[in-house]
Amino acid sequence: MTDELRGLLRESAEAHQPDRTRMLARVQRGMARPGTARRFLSWPRIVLASLATAGTLTASALTVVAVVHTPDPPRNPAAAAPSAGGHAVPPTAVGSRTEDGPLWADGSVDPHSNAYWAQSNVTLKAGEPLTALVVELRIALTEGVRDTGSWRTRPAADFDLSARREGGFLVYRWTLKPGRTVPPGEHVFAGQYDHATGGRDAKDDTYRIDATAGTAESGAAVWGGFA
Repeated sequence: MTDELRGLLRESAEAHQPDRTRMLARVQRGMARPGTARRFLSWPRIVLASLATAGTLTASALTVVAVVHTPDPPRNPAAAAPSAGGHAVPPTAVGSRTEDGPLWADGSVDPHSNAYWAQSNVTLKAGEPLTALVVELRIALTEGVRDTGSWRTRPAADFDLSARREGGFLVYRWTLKPGRTVPPGEHVFAGQYDHATGGRDAKDDTYRIDATAGTAESGAAVWGGFA
């Protein structure tokens, strides 16, 4: 390449003001077309080589390359959601925490369970009146597990109840209705279900309780298993 040609290219490059918005729009439209991913993978190399020759590796060019090569941030489909007590509810209990402030809890398989049917009990002890409460019982969907009912020692009219299959579990959820209160003391929430003939292993079953005591702004949470 002659010195004169180099000079002309340099002057042209310096005078050029790239339209970053249009460049980004064109890249995004191209990536959206089927069958263009392979062609776009080699495109940044061409851009970089051309710009480097002209001595104009600008911030706009680097931005375009970043758009092509930077993947979207990973999504966590199991991201925790806030509960009534102000805590983040994980998709499954990890470890256990059986006591938190005015709350104490325990999970157990009822001794009256048999080779065809079982009942899992979540026992809650409240040291103060509770103005918000969510009790969740998760029964792993081992062979033959099917909902046959539920009960609690508190009045049924005080709670909204749901029992449905969610992500490999039969989930019972009791939610205290607005304006209702759970008094201090011991309370039991139980889910009942059929299962395949024989002894059933409850090692993957879990429970979680979120609550707000009195006028407290922050809540308390306890969780555990049935091993």
